[in-house]
Amino acid sequence: MSDPYNVTADELKQFIERFEQLEAEKKDVAEQQKELMAEAKGRGYDTKILRKIVALRKRQPDDIAEEEAVLELYKQALGMS
Repeated sequence: MSDPYNVTADELKQFIERFEQLEAEKKDVAEQQKELMAEAKGRGYDTKILRKIVALRKRQPDDIAEEEAVLELYKQALGMS
């Protein structure tokens, strides 16, 4: 095989191995998150609500306010408020 092919194959192998390493790290982080939520639940926190708060903190305040306004409008239309 030609030398440029070997360099490309080596580089490709490095990309794949790095990706696999990141996958393993992602799995470890997910396990740590699971353990953290189990600890929070053990201390009496509602983990469903904690996850919602984490998701809300990732969003823009204007987006949250708009969604809440539409939700309130729909609830009023259905007689739920």
